[in-house]
Amino acid sequence: MILSRRPDIERFLARPDAAVRAALIYGRDIGVVRERANQLAGKVVERPDDPFDVALLTDADVDGDAGRLENELASQSLMGGRRLVRLKLSVEKASLDKMAAEALKRHAEGEFNPEAFFLIEAGALDRNSALRRNAEKANACAAIPCYEDEPGDMARLVREALTAEGVGLNSDALALFVARLPRDRGVARQEIERLILYLGPSSGMTATPKDLEDFMGVEPEASLFDAASDAFGGRIAEAQAALRRAAAEGETGPAAVRAIGQHLAKLRRTLTLAKSGAGLQEAAKASGVFWKNEREFLRQARAWNLELLDAVQPEILAADRACKTAGSPDRLIAERLALTIAARAKRMGL
Repeated sequence: MILSRRPDIERFLARPDAAVRAALIYGRDIGVVRERANQLAGKVVERPDDPFDVALLTDADVDGDAGRLENELASQSLMGGRRLVRLKLSVEKASLDKMAAEALKRHAEGEFNPEAFFLIEAGALDRNSALRRNAEKANACAAIPCYEDEPGDMARLVREALTAEGVGLNSDALALFVARLPRDRGVARQEIERLILYLGPSSGMTATPKDLEDFMGVEPEASLFDAASDAFGGRIAEAQAALRRAAAEGETGPAAVRAIGQHLAKLRRTLTLAKSGAGLQEAAKASGVFWKNEREFLRQARAWNLELLDAVQPEILAADRACKTAGSPDRLIAERLALTIAARAKRMGL
């Protein structure tokens, strides 16, 4: 069965259904996959790191050895009671996918130890994955996809963590901090913990953007975000200068293309919300636009429309693929993309 809605996932992780004896947790955000797997493991067995109750396997342990996986699923807990078999797949390999899929199917049907829980962690699995298909079809298995956090998800994560420690951020500071957070959930949590220590646990402080200046310092990717904004704002020379400054700071072509894609995503979300009846300024804030950048962003939002953004999206995807090709001049590819967008924006009157 598939669990894709957040309330369903959280309910299952907090109290797994007794009829479910396997779970596949997968997605691009390995931090979210790991966090959810750890949470579930703690509910399945009392001590998730106890070798008497838990078998921890990697792809290297079972590659070419289906018997190893089957033996672990058939084995009883040495201490009696529930047993956890945890398999972490870190590489994409058809034979491993097929092996894990077959073991999961048989375990879900009750062939192995019924007191064993089979927990699989994997990266992004497409619809052709046998493992993903078997997990989604089996009633005794929960398939949990993990998508990259949206700004709203990250904001909720930050608010909950800070509130639990007796500190907080006002709305502008929250927007600033969330915009700077890395996409990986695990790394983001480390940054949140660092912020809590900076503000002082239980201090009751509610920080403003000014309070965060010393904590955040100069944004490492500022030049990339400047380049993306300049590109969509029709400032050709400025976009080129910002990209070259970013290159001098050590930023790569894929990172530049990603920043351009993120700016497009904010414009698209803003215009979509506005189309649904929200005010443009309100929509920009909901899309995570920092207040200092709001004026320029709204100027761009009034000139671009969803159809024009849809025309740019394939170019960004093509540039992203080209940048990741071995030996490609990734920085030049990113620069050409930015200049192409800037020239288009300039012709639109920006």
